[in-house]
Amino acid sequence: LSDLTGLPEETRAREAGCLAREEARRRFDLERGPLLRTLLLRLRPEEHLALCTLHHAVCDGWSLGVLLREIGAGYAAAREGRAAHLPELTIQYADYAAWQRGWLEGPGCSGQVEYWRVKLAGAHPLELPADRARAAGAGERGASHTFRVSASIAERARELGARHGATAMMTLLSAFKVLLARYAGDTDVVVGTPVAGRNRPELEGLIGLFVNTLALRTELDGEPTFAEVLARVRDTVADAQAHQDLPFERVVEELRAGSDPRRNPLFDVTFTYATASREEVRLPGLTLTPAPTGTGTAKFDLELHLVEAGGGLDGELAYRADLYDGATVERMAGHFARLLEAAVAAPETPIAELPLLDPEERARVVEEWNRTAVEYPSHRPVHALFEEQAARTPGATAVIFGAESLTYRELDERADRLADVLRGLGVGPEVRVGLCLERGPETVVAALGVLKAGGAYVPIDPAYPPERIAYLLEDSAPRVLVTQEAVLGVLPEHSAAVVLTPLPRPLPHKGGGEHYEAPVSDALPQDWGSKGAAFASLSELGGGMLSPDNTAYVIYTSGSTGKPKGVEISHRAFANFLLATGDAFGFGADDVMPVFASYAFDIWGFEALTPLLAGGTARILPREAVLDVPRLVEELRGATAVHAVPALMRQIAAAAVASPGGPLPGIRRVFVGGDTIPPELLAEVRAAFPAAELRAMYGPTETTVITSAQVVGAAEVVRGHLLGRPLPNARMYVLDRSGAPVP
Repeated sequence: LSDLTGLPEETRAREAGCLAREEARRRFDLERGPLLRTLLLRLRPEEHLALCTLHHAVCDGWSLGVLLREIGAGYAAAREGRAAHLPELTIQYADYAAWQRGWLEGPGCSGQVEYWRVKLAGAHPLELPADRARAAGAGERGASHTFRVSASIAERARELGARHGATAMMTLLSAFKVLLARYAGDTDVVVGTPVAGRNRPELEGLIGLFVNTLALRTELDGEPTFAEVLARVRDTVADAQAHQDLPFERVVEELRAGSDPRRNPLFDVTFTYATASREEVRLPGLTLTPAPTGTGTAKFDLELHLVEAGGGLDGELAYRADLYDGATVERMAGHFARLLEAAVAAPETPIAELPLLDPEERARVVEEWNRTAVEYPSHRPVHALFEEQAARTPGATAVIFGAESLTYRELDERADRLADVLRGLGVGPEVRVGLCLERGPETVVAALGVLKAGGAYVPIDPAYPPERIAYLLEDSAPRVLVTQEAVLGVLPEHSAAVVLTPLPRPLPHKGGGEHYEAPVSDALPQDWGSKGAAFASLSELGGGMLSPDNTAYVIYTSGSTGKPKGVEISHRAFANFLLATGDAFGFGADDVMPVFASYAFDIWGFEALTPLLAGGTARILPREAVLDVPRLVEELRGATAVHAVPALMRQIAAAAVASPGGPLPGIRRVFVGGDTIPPELLAEVRAAFPAAELRAMYGPTETTVITSAQVVGAAEVVRGHLLGRPLPNARMYVLDRSGAPVP
């Protein structure tokens, strides 16, 4: 007995809760006992909290009802000074245990073993999205969220089940399975559910562990309606109940499941349905009212408990607090109630179309998170934006390559000269120009030159395998190919006109203007043969008006899922991308950005051109430096930003810390993208770049290089692929298989 009557009311309630949880968590000694503990807390002179704690080995939920009735009978008898008369038991729990052991060792259980072996072959726990990653040895901290299903929806669920030869439990379980399938993006859904195990009348009055757990596996493939799912779940439950005698532990043993120590075998989610909750027990001078205290622990990741009460349903969604936040689970409960309401109202609806989101949540994920509109002059093409910057800072350094450098004026003039030559060869809107160049300033000159001519550049890395070079030339069919004499040997035959770069300086024109001495076919190597078309045979097609929707460049994917495909990016999209990244990431005139990427990758545009529109400098690194990490680290000294995929960034960080010059405090921004960020990268980046902000980036080629980004804080818990929020004028939607927004 613990007397709390002297405490203030608020303190008394808190202390009672703490004592109850401590009592529930106190371990049992299975060798010495006791396996039943009681503690009486006196709250007021006529109000007590009686804590009764039993080990599951000697008790189950049904047993608690039996125990409570027998305590009531004993209490009444004690008040009246007489012996309690309890019903005579025909068998004892030991008799049941002996029978079960014999049944398991005999031939009688072989049919059930075979049923479960076939039914659960290949079954796996669902991979549900969670707020935190599952650590080795998942924690036991638990919590729960309670909610209510209205009487009208509960009644419709009963009626729907009755029309389909199913129980209310089957209807509710069907809705829960659909919710889990939608969350996990998986049609193979296994949920655990308890069964009382008292399928003989003589067992009903015993106290002991009879409960068993059934693994209810249902396939939801084939885009079924809710009514069809209900039929499948009905059959699943009926078959499982017909084979309920085989203990779950034996099922796991037969299937050799449970090899992952972080997971429960077969399922991490359970479902419980009861037709009535425990009610008050009235005794002479005493009323017993159930007072669930909770243990603060979790046996499973998620447990849905539904109890019929007052015509409706009292719901509790218990969860593992090491995985889920309370707000997340509260939304889950709302999604379940919304899906259930829609399903019982229109059971012929395909399950993919049943709504999960209420209008407020839908507006948040579809509209609020996509309010990214920013007024940029993205109707102006990239080369025009560059020209404006060159006019503002003509003498500033634009590009560095080893000992060579170009000012903004020099870069602009060289691009102009190339553009004039290209226009003379018929380049204009929607005319593709191949670029096959070694790393260096000419890659930037060529890209800007093609854009200034109004054409669309197609980058082709001369280091590519010959088969890929040939495919890209054939598929893109460029009218002109800008290349270098050193590269001619790797090019296959093609029909494009050839322009060799760098172009000579402009020569005086007798009309007072300038003209350019473009390379001609005769200047090509003698063995070039028919690989390049003669310039004189080309008709002049340039001079058309350039639209923001015309193609700026065509970039080819890797072809990992088949043949490489050329993705056409418009001038509008390209300009918006460079302006958005420069603005969102804070690029300025003092920035020096190393260019790691081949210009045949779309991220090259970010590394080389984003700083140029902000007045900064692009430092193109030679191929040898990119392949030599210690040298690469030294190249980064003097840079202010750096971008690399996570694997390379880890190598750079390690080499920087180990280098004679030590870490790189001059780097203000570190960008990673293209792959999942390993959690250990955060500490490594902080050690190598002590003044840097780490930003994760994401974006498919088709949406112009980078769609979204996220600053990764020092305390960030990284798991999976960080997407972040959309950049200015980008919109992002996370959709399920049917194209509906997910929670």
